[in-house]
Amino acid sequence: MRIYIAGSHDTLFSVARKYRIEIERLKSLNPHISIIDKTIEGKHVLLPSERITGAKGDLTLPVCPPIPEEELLSDWIPVIPVERMAATEYDVLIVGSGAGGGAAAWRLCERWRGSEKRIGIVERGSAFLPTNVANIATMDGNNFRVYAPPQITDQIGKRLPQFPGAKLIYALGGRTLLWGAVAPRMAAHVLASWPVPVREMEMYYNIAEEIMNVSSAYTQDSSVTRILLQRLRENGFFNAAAIPIAADLAETRYGKIRSNVFFSSIVFLARALSLRPFDLAVNAYAAEVVTEGGKVAGVRVITPDKKIHLIRSKTVILSASTLQTPRILLNSGIPGKAIGRYLVNHSYLLASASVSTVGFPEPTGALGIIVPELEDRPFQLQIQGPGQFFNYQYAEKPDQSEWSIGFFGVSGHVEPRSENRVYIDPSRRDEYGIPEPQVSFSYSERDQAVIRRMYSALLQASSAMQLHSGAPNGAPDICLWQPGADNHDAGTCRMGLDPNISATNPFGQIHGVAGLYIADNSVLPSIGATNPTLSTVALSIRTADHIAKQI
Repeated sequence: MRIYIAGSHDTLFSVARKYRIEIERLKSLNPHISIIDKTIEGKHVLLPSERITGAKGDLTLPVCPPIPEEELLSDWIPVIPVERMAATEYDVLIVGSGAGGGAAAWRLCERWRGSEKRIGIVERGSAFLPTNVANIATMDGNNFRVYAPPQITDQIGKRLPQFPGAKLIYALGGRTLLWGAVAPRMAAHVLASWPVPVREMEMYYNIAEEIMNVSSAYTQDSSVTRILLQRLRENGFFNAAAIPIAADLAETRYGKIRSNVFFSSIVFLARALSLRPFDLAVNAYAAEVVTEGGKVAGVRVITPDKKIHLIRSKTVILSASTLQTPRILLNSGIPGKAIGRYLVNHSYLLASASVSTVGFPEPTGALGIIVPELEDRPFQLQIQGPGQFFNYQYAEKPDQSEWSIGFFGVSGHVEPRSENRVYIDPSRRDEYGIPEPQVSFSYSERDQAVIRRMYSALLQASSAMQLHSGAPNGAPDICLWQPGADNHDAGTCRMGLDPNISATNPFGQIHGVAGLYIADNSVLPSIGATNPTLSTVALSIRTADHIAKQI
């Protein structure tokens, strides 16, 4: 192709006549010129590749070839149809892309960099968001707290009378798209009861914190955090600390822009893609694990058009959530007395309070404090704020002296009891004809005793920080969240040594089924009083290391 720069009296018709080119051909090459007999002085006219000569104003330059149609990107992350995955046998197939699935995918890609191992991921939801919601410029603290897009949110608790606060997120990245990025380690006395050496957990915590950019620097130099920390420490809460947040706070250097401040599993997937390719299918509903001769053989996946496909794999990692992972196992007939049992979550007390910042040095900044649990104080306290300004983008922070704060108590000793469980009800099926999960759950007398102690501690801490109590619209000053509303459910495929009371071994492999692993909150045998995400990531990386060694 050649470019001709039109002169003062040129029209598309006159150019066609000058170079003896059919006008229809010239029109097809120049859709930006809609009228053939209108003067086009100064415009670039694309001509066929024959040499342009002899005319004043001619410009002889090669024209850049267009990008081939097949190279144009249609998604922000590479995805392929389920049908193509069904034509491939994988070394590892991961079901679910939340914290556990994302961590396992990243670690396997790191371990198998340069190899020809085949890794596949299937995600039930769509590629809805490319980042944590808190990174979106239109979101402030208030919006973030109530954001529940109906396209990806299943308010499953409305169908579970004993677990009414539960919700499921069906999207690439899972719940990490919506989590608050609070990422503490599990308390040492909790880890001591796990079937994993504490020193090994410490190593994997280090890896998880590095890859997730976990630190306590988010509220650094904030006077409201510093002053309330001092008040707590001087009044019996000696271990109060700045809240650890999974946030990339590094400044932009050498043109590397930090566009994903608050962590989500999308970062795991991006890091994995930077190491090696993997296959990813979205809108792919994993319904059943297939086994042959005591070994995993693959997963049956249903597409939105209700077609069923078998994706074969030598190893399968289920990371579908505490409610959905046991559902898949139970619907698959996978044996195990503990599958679905020992469901735990946190009992959460929410205190409505405010704090006066009169006399606090500027900048007051963001408020983020955590009071970790102790062996003789089996709950955690968490304080965030002020108002909606713990994380915000463009909203102007007003000049005021009284601020509402988020003040929580999180119980660390909801007992793992066999009767608290996820099960399936064949009489209740979803739109794909698959039995839905049901939940039996209640708080034991011991759980309720801890809740009462936590209530007293909230009052004590409130007094220590000189908070003002009071809730809007006549709500109680301190209230108990509905079971499941914390999104910290766990334990339904707990790891352990005894198959009678655990579903997996210490590496997350289902007892008695070679190649079938679990890597999500469901594998945690207990959760203390801590957000489980960091622990799930650490264990998932450990599971991926084990699989890489086995294969």
